[in-house]
Formats: sequence, C-alpha cells, structure tokens
Amino acid sequence: PVQILSVIGGVVKVEETDLKSRVGFLYPIETHNISLFINASREQDSGQYMCTVNVVDDIIRMHKNVGLINLTVLVPPATPTCQLHGNAVVGANVTLSCSSKKGKPSPMYQWQREPPTLQVFFPPAQDRAKGTLKLTNLSLEMSGVYVCRAENQAGSKNCSIVLEV
Repeated sequence: PVQILSVIGGVVKVEETDLKSRVGFLYPIETHNISLFINASREQDSGQYMCTVNVVDDIIRMHKNVGLINLTVLVPPATPTCQLHGNAVVGANVTLSCSSKKGKPSPMYQWQREPPTLQVFFPPAQDRAKGTLKLTNLSLEMSGVYVCRAENQAGSKNCSIVLEV
C-alpha cells in the first residue's frame, strides 16, 4: 500500500504521489466523515483504497478501524476504426470490422446500415464483442453506408464505411 493522505494532530499531509495535485479531503475531518476526492481521474487511479483510523489512547481492534473500497475508473471508447475485408463484388462475402483502441470496460459494437435502407444486424451475422459484421452473397442493393458504434457504460463513438458492390 502507498499512503496518499494523512491527518496527524489536525495537520493534513498530502504524500508525494501522482495523485498529489488531484486529491484531498472532501470535508473538514473534525466535523464530517473522512471522504476524499480525486479530481481529473485517470484509468490508472483504479484500484483498492484503504482508510485507517487510529485515535490516540483508543484500543485498536484488529480490522475494526479499516475501511476498504474498490475504485474502477471507466474509460469511454476511443473513436473506432472501420475496415472492409474482402472484395465487394456481386455474389462475394465480405466482413466489416470495427475496433476501438481504448475503453474500460471493453466496448461492445453495434453495426447498422444507414437510411435510406435502414438495417440493424443481429448474430450470427454480427459479433458484438469482436465488432465484426459478415455480409454474404453480396448484391448491388447491399451498397450503402454502414456505421459501427463502439459503446460501454462511459460513452460511445462511431465510425462508418461506404460499401460499394
């Protein structure tokens, strides 16, 4: 464990960590609970945080003066990259792929064909975890703009590809 903040004799000390300029107590600890804030949170701030309280002349009970909390910093997906794999000719099969380099938790992907011929895809043609869409036995009518949305609890981003059969 790495100490981040401490209060001894009413004096707050912020330790030399990468959190130093972004962390502090939310309230005056003499009058409120011991909540802390982390500004400008980053993915690497994720982890387990522990609060220990030791009162002078108090009997220290093992594990009674310790609080633990797990922090997971969510990261929205980065703008995904859309690609076409295969030759878009009549009768052929192609795969459209979509991937985002960032996102926590890992993004799920949803392909959709844009109007005027709006179309939503489902398994087995679409793999939401891998971001792939398999189009089989291509026809001229399958030409159009295909949009992929990468999405997790923190947000979503799109990319698109034009399919010309």
